[in-house]
Amino acid sequence: MATRNLSGTESVISNLGTPSSWSNTEKTAFRISFIYFFLLAFPLDWKYYKKVFSINWLDLHYGDFFNLAHYSPDFFGANSFLNLILFLVIAIIGGIVWGQRDSEKKEYETLYYWIRVLVRYRLALGLIAYGLIKFFPLQSPLPSIGNLNTQYGDYSDWKIFSLTLGVVPEYQSFLGFVEILGGLLLLHRRTTSIATLIIIPFTGNVFISNLAYGGGEAVYSFYLILLALFLFAFDAPRFYSLLALEKPTFPNRFNPIYPLKWQQYGQVGLKVFFIFFFVILFGFKTKNGYEHDSYQYPKTPGLANAEGIYNVAEFKINNEILPYSQRDPIRWKDVAFENWATLSIRSNKPIIIDSTNVEEIHRADQDRIYELQGSAGRHYYSYEIDK
Repeated sequence: MATRNLSGTESVISNLGTPSSWSNTEKTAFRISFIYFFLLAFPLDWKYYKKVFSINWLDLHYGDFFNLAHYSPDFFGANSFLNLILFLVIAIIGGIVWGQRDSEKKEYETLYYWIRVLVRYRLALGLIAYGLIKFFPLQSPLPSIGNLNTQYGDYSDWKIFSLTLGVVPEYQSFLGFVEILGGLLLLHRRTTSIATLIIIPFTGNVFISNLAYGGGEAVYSFYLILLALFLFAFDAPRFYSLLALEKPTFPNRFNPIYPLKWQQYGQVGLKVFFIFFFVILFGFKTKNGYEHDSYQYPKTPGLANAEGIYNVAEFKINNEILPYSQRDPIRWKDVAFENWATLSIRSNKPIIIDSTNVEEIHRADQDRIYELQGSAGRHYYSYEIDK
């Protein structure tokens, strides 16, 4: 239905009737939720913007896209639930103050719409970013020679999980497809509820897996679940009315009003930009990375024709031969040369396991430590070739 006001400007009423008044409980819950999910979805950490301005925008790497998409509140460390609790406390206080200053407001339909838009695109960004590094199986690559020749008991739970996923790249690609599908469905409000029905169980499984296997993404996956639950809550009463109570149920048809042409074109332009930048371009860069620059392993070529596992038949120190022994902390058992410039030595020398497995994409070889993370029994070295 269209109306024309006294100045002659046409506006559109897209609601089916006038929005009804909200109860005090609904308004209080909304105020707290609005502040909370705005703080969660909109980057406020200065370190994030430092990262944005450090990117070479003329030479983008797929890691740049991923690191931008991998944002979550980080004031107590990236892997701390305290970040989520802090924002909840702020939201409760802010919601109470807001309610005292805006007690006459009858409803928040427009604000509710826009906070869902922000959360939809933030959640879509996180899912598509993870989906792409799984669809092109980069997150859990095929095991290295050193990993294949490490004893099973020398691995952490997380590394066993990752290596197990790495040996079935087709399954990893399927998981990535599910995440990408959920992210793409979020880009249209009419398919958002369908997206959440895919995302919540999928990301819930990721969260439980991180807890069970000691992964580094438990907080981040829980953060994504919170965003998905917020979106699902919008249609949850209608699902209950239709499926449980079997009553006639009508969808919410609220749409924002765009009285000016630039607003209409701007809304479409932002969506097109998002799809081009974070789906098409990011996807192209990730595919190229899968083919030429897998981020988990160094990219510097190793010694030509040396790739393989070498048993150490004779081991000398100061011309003294040390006989083979499983318990000798000095003698080498075998040496593995990778296709890249890494060699690893198996010995009984104690190792402190590196369990810092928060997902990051590094461009520099010295920061790519996947092959040694979560494992003992082998000592890893990078090397340079003096031709």
